[in-house]
Amino acid sequence: MAKLKSLIKVEGTLDDLTFYKGTDGYFVRTKGGVSKNRIMNDPAFARTRENGTEFGSIAGSGKLLRSALGPMLFKAKDSKLTSRLVKVMGQIKNLDSVSVRGERNVAVGMTNATATPMLEGFDFNARATMGSVLNAIVTVDALTGAISISSFDPLQQLRSAEGATHFSLQAGFLKLDFATEVYELTQSAETVYPIVPGTITPVLTPTAVPTVTGTGFHVLLIEFFQEVNGVNYLLNNGAFNVLNLVKIS
Repeated sequence: MAKLKSLIKVEGTLDDLTFYKGTDGYFVRTKGGVSKNRIMNDPAFARTRENGTEFGSIAGSGKLLRSALGPMLFKAKDSKLTSRLVKVMGQIKNLDSVSVRGERNVAVGMTNATATPMLEGFDFNARATMGSVLNAIVTVDALTGAISISSFDPLQQLRSAEGATHFSLQAGFLKLDFATEVYELTQSAETVYPIVPGTITPVLTPTAVPTVTGTGFHVLLIEFFQEVNGVNYLLNNGAFNVLNLVKIS
């Protein structure tokens, strides 16, 4: 794959070259390669088929997690979230030590204790990681899903978006079973605070504990607003909005 450097931006196929636009610019690649029929049937490509099956599985697991967090994820994500999440899901899939090649999956991998630190702390918006925005101690009650933030001064310990006068906090408690693809998300009320001097100690408790079985995911959402004539308007660029997977239980 080569990057196209030209004043003329081309998309489509010309002879044996395919021109296309990616997130990082325009690219060109050659046509050709092994036919799909040979890949699907030739014994020499058994490993390729196994890898393809497993990649489809981890991509599906990543999509499942994104869908489950949909109401919150929509507010804080980046353009490369899918590929970043697939990479982590691939690492978790590799922890599956019981399934045969081609059938290793995230559901089994998650039963390995090593999987938890791979996902804990994951930021769904790489443009705004929680560590770069919030400088405070965050704790989670794994039973109720309540997220607490130790006493902190928003003006001093919060890296705010330009023009922001207020910010909001919201906790999410997700239970998800990667094997059955069943999930349930509960959320706390969205609490808005002014960005002014003074200490606050937020406690964000979801309205209920999810009733389905599965892995518990505890996430924290931070959004920024600008007050105009007494009305808080959500800042649209989303560059500073945080959605962090604080804890897995």
